Amino acid sequence: MEHIAVRWLILTVSILVAGMLFQGIEVASVGTAIAAAAILGILNAFIRPLLLLLTLPVTLLSLGFFAFVINAFLLQITAALVRGFDVSGFWTAFFASLVISLINVALTGFRFEDGRIIVVNTQRRGPWD
Repeated sequence: MEHIAVRWLILTVSILVAGMLFQGIEVASVGTAIAAAAILGILNAFIRPLLLLLTLPVTLLSLGFFAFVINAFLLQITAALVRGFDVSGFWTAFFASLVISLINVALTGFRFEDGRIIVVNTQRRGPWD
């Protein structure tokens, strides 16, 4: 459960940062960012894998670029569902989803313990290691 709360907090921070970086994104309050992070997290958990599977040929042909289009689409759906969270257009959603993804990747690899920042080893070891 702690893992989900940390991921939710990271996604909330990344949405707030994207709201500060892009004029086309409006986040009314921190509560709005928390709600948007919850909805986006649910969409990423349940809808994104299905969309990636359905668009697998296009994603492979574009060398993974189309996955960012899916992320932008899910961000626009989140904006439609959460009051106070507005995304002005596709390209704003596209670049904001890139920023949100980069922040998530960067912050997911860190953990705070006893007031110190610890880098988490994200590489999985096989049975032969």
